[in-house]
Amino acid sequence: MSKTILTVDDSRTIREMLKAALLDAGMEVFQAEDGVHGLEVLEGCTPDVIITDINMPRMDGFGFIEAVRGSDKHRAIPILVLTTESVDEKKDRARRAGASGWIIKPFDPVKLVNAINRVAA
Repeated sequence: MSKTILTVDDSRTIREMLKAALLDAGMEVFQAEDGVHGLEVLEGCTPDVIITDINMPRMDGFGFIEAVRGSDKHRAIPILVLTTESVDEKKDRARRAGASGWIIKPFDPVKLVNAINRVAA
């Protein structure tokens, strides 16, 4: 059974790269431009995994993760952070917010799909 993935990133280029990699892996993809849009899209789908950036306008990735974890309907969905940030303090903050994993951009499509399969198992 194919997995459904919600990607949340303000970069159109990253969203398109993610979409291409995930579609190639046979996954269904929903996309959002920031945390606020991500919560809106989440109301219309039930993804197996969420991939989110940290630095975004309107609602950043930390706020988005906290909002998802605060939702009875979506709190158990694994969330992978995909970002240019590699500072331990931000990784710790993401873990405390409820992130399941951390991937540094640029991403390797094979490693990304492996990480998705690992957290969605």
